Amino acid sequence: MDCKKKQLIDQIKVVINNLENDYYNEITSGVLQLIYIRYKNALKALENNKDIRELNIIGGIRAYMDSYSDYQNPLLKELHKAEKLHKELLNA
Repeated sequence: MDCKKKQLIDQIKVVINNLENDYYNEITSGVLQLIYIRYKNALKALENNKDIRELNIIGGIRAYMDSYSDYQNPLLKELHKAEKLHKELLNA
């Protein structure tokens, strides 16, 4: 498995774990649910060796910021890492 792809899988798992542990009650609706579903689908796609272009995680940061305006939230850092890795893979 490609090193960057493995990094992306690991980072997606970090985001999912953060959402499940820190936002358990909030991932059932709204923007956090949308982000959560996108990351779960991305993980499934990557684990099943689907095309990287099928992932739909880019834009999660903007969606979160549009809804919450919480610039200091640690989740944003993790979302940024995942989106950056995804963009690097797309451009490789």
